[in-house]
Amino acid sequence: MNQLHRPSASKDWVSSALWIFAVAAIGIASWYAIIYLFGFSKLLLPTPAQVAVAAYQRRSELFQGTLSTTLAALTGLLVAVGLGSLIAVAFSLSRKVRLAFFPYIVFLQTVPIVAIAPLLIIWSGYRFRTVVIVTVIICLFPIINNVTAGLLAVDRELSDLFRLYGVGKRKRLMRLQIPGAVESLMLGTQTSSGLAVIGAIVAEFFIGNGQNFAGLGALMQQWQAFHKTDALMAALFASMFVGLVLFGAVRLVSATVLRRWIGTSPVVKNAG
Repeated sequence: MNQLHRPSASKDWVSSALWIFAVAAIGIASWYAIIYLFGFSKLLLPTPAQVAVAAYQRRSELFQGTLSTTLAALTGLLVAVGLGSLIAVAFSLSRKVRLAFFPYIVFLQTVPIVAIAPLLIIWSGYRFRTVVIVTVIICLFPIINNVTAGLLAVDRELSDLFRLYGVGKRKRLMRLQIPGAVESLMLGTQTSSGLAVIGAIVAEFFIGNGQNFAGLGALMQQWQAFHKTDALMAALFASMFVGLVLFGAVRLVSATVLRRWIGTSPVVKNAG
């Protein structure tokens, strides 16, 4: 059965790769066309070749910046997953707690991160931890929202069965609600993975070259100040690469966890 599906899966991968390269080629061709048709100065809008040269010339800075941003985004994402899951558990256990505090979680999400970052820099300093804190804040809401919904959306028949046998809240949480919320946690983490890179770069942009680190956001700030458009665009593409890699890694982990979880969890089987 698996052998029958392998050729199909391989064809899908090849087809996806071809489409990706085709879109990239069209994008590069359009880029050149815009420059030459509208007469943009190469200082204002550099060509793809100039951006590639700038990236090569500054490869050491871009590599270190990419590592710093990736570490900050990943650390903030992991902290947000842990903290957000704990808050979601508290919300699921008490309706009063949920009604009292959830509006503040929503409020935190609606405040622009560019307004929060300068305050956190004043309070926490020009440090790596400040970048992580900003990343955690921007990643929290999808985790809390998805996990809370997953914990509350338990199968009614299973929930009634647990109550019938006198199972307490704690055991019901551990044996029914948490197993049923795994998929919601994975979905929330996927959403937050893209936000993590945004949060890290915004914080780095405000911090600049901090102590012992200079992420992509700091490099963008520096090169923007000197009007180095080619280097700035190279950093932009590096940040896009970080976002794609982080999202892809989280999605791969999510798919692996869910595949194994659905196959082994009695709660998920019964719910299905």
